[in-house]
Amino acid sequence: MPRYDAPIRDMRFILQEVLQIQNYSNLPGFEEVTPDLVNAILEEGGKFAKEVLYPLNATGDRQGCVRSDDASVKTPDGFPDAYKQLVEGGWPLLSVDPEMGGQGLPHVVNIAWTEMVSSSNMAFGMYPGLTHGAFQALMAGGSDELKAKYGPKMASAEWAGTMNLTEPQCGTDLGLIKTKAVPQADGTYKITGQKIWISGGEQDLTDNIIHLVLARIEGAPEGIKGISLFLVPKYMVGEDGSIGERNDCSCGGLEEKMGIHGNATCVMNYDGATGFLVGEEHKGMRTMFVMMNEARLGVGLQGLSQAELAYQNAADFARDRVQGRSLTGVKSPEQPADPIIVHPDVRRMLLDQKAFIEGARCFTYWTAFQADLQHKSPEDEVREKSSDYMALLTPVVKAYLTHKGYECANWALQLHGGSGFTREWGMEQIVRDCRITTIYEGTNGVQALDLVGRKLAANGGRAVFSFFSDIDEFIAANEGNEEMTLFVEGLQKIKGELQEGTMWLMQNGMSDFNNAGASSHDYLHLFGLTALAYMWAQMAKIALENKGSEPYYEQKLVTGRYFVERLLPDGAAHLAKVKTGAAPLMDLEVDAF
Repeated sequence: MPRYDAPIRDMRFILQEVLQIQNYSNLPGFEEVTPDLVNAILEEGGKFAKEVLYPLNATGDRQGCVRSDDASVKTPDGFPDAYKQLVEGGWPLLSVDPEMGGQGLPHVVNIAWTEMVSSSNMAFGMYPGLTHGAFQALMAGGSDELKAKYGPKMASAEWAGTMNLTEPQCGTDLGLIKTKAVPQADGTYKITGQKIWISGGEQDLTDNIIHLVLARIEGAPEGIKGISLFLVPKYMVGEDGSIGERNDCSCGGLEEKMGIHGNATCVMNYDGATGFLVGEEHKGMRTMFVMMNEARLGVGLQGLSQAELAYQNAADFARDRVQGRSLTGVKSPEQPADPIIVHPDVRRMLLDQKAFIEGARCFTYWTAFQADLQHKSPEDEVREKSSDYMALLTPVVKAYLTHKGYECANWALQLHGGSGFTREWGMEQIVRDCRITTIYEGTNGVQALDLVGRKLAANGGRAVFSFFSDIDEFIAANEGNEEMTLFVEGLQKIKGELQEGTMWLMQNGMSDFNNAGASSHDYLHLFGLTALAYMWAQMAKIALENKGSEPYYEQKLVTGRYFVERLLPDGAAHLAKVKTGAAPLMDLEVDAF
């Protein structure tokens, strides 16, 4: 039956052998990150995910959330108790600054923990996940007073946080926001309007919910330049930190969704609710982007996490399910048929998942490590480069990992045959839950446009050319290693294709913006393949150095070779489609659709 076990060995490999985070003790937060500490966090986190959160995954899906007549929302059975254990265990505080009561550990360690939560129960994990993002936005733009009053309890997740952007008439185009903010004599604002699709907008897990709301102050400029950000608590908070009267905001309804049923997705009504300005007037998007970027990385991780969950159960099923005989002769004569894992096409589905997942995990952790370097390195050049990489790679992590993660979930369901289409085996829930990841926090099409329209050209292309340079240095350093030839040549080829696609966009995207738009999807996927090839080359080098010490390293090499030989050739097709430009997409008259 369905199960989840945290992939701790692979997590340790990336953290301790690829990234070698234990060697950065000169950076704040890294001083005590010994292998023993990391192992303890992974072991205990894996136990919590498996024993507390995963058993609630199917329950949450089947029960969903229920709104009562008084606008309160009940989460699925077991969620409140699990949330209490989460907070009491101090898990939300792993990477929070000690000044806010946190443990101050690296962001990349927290990413490993977050992966476990998301794999074991994606709907549940959204509650503390969004709270962490709201906390980060508050720390980036809030006044000292707001930080002191709300920060510590949001950091610990005792109080939840939400992100209120979308309205009935606008999603991606936030310049169309109508929610208004009216200044008051005491410096507060009265917030009036309606927000939709607000994850965790109402629930029974926390004593208070701190909403971050985008609104337009009366008389503000039109469009995106006139939007401000406000902190709107569910309950007002006294000077001593005590909870006071209910604010004028409420849940007007719950969305009936395809998946993530255990997360309350709310219509939120603000009827003159008291709000506090976060940051400067009309500069709300600048601060909200802190939360949006955090959320986009988190959503990319969700794609990976659901792929991991689907793969584990697909592999179990393939080993256990007997059906037909091997094409090359009987493999299990003691059984009436062979396990389906003997069939090449079943192995294709499994290895497509495994090769993606392991490469994507390394890419996600590597990107998270850039965030640590961006904020903690004493060297200006390192901070600048890591900041460039965070900006450049965020849309790639979000869009590529969710697209491929959803594809993996579908392969896992396909592998189960008819069983996958039934509730009993858990596959159909994973597919439904994972589907939203390609849509929310900016659809994948929007991420691709952001990559080609903003991120490539930023600072004269400094980030992407730095990325190419890093790959070139790795290739040069390993060209003489015969055992690395397959990986080096594969990386060199895909990097060349990405570079060619980049130059094509730079030459043709500005002359016709539709060229950039038409090529953006395939360019992003070409970038994702290149990033994973870079990760696989680094992992292969370490695996070769340790080959023979334990089976894990040989298995890593076999999977890596599969990635290079079976998945990397897709790069050529993506490049060909990038270079077709806009004409094939735009020539058909609208009435012909």
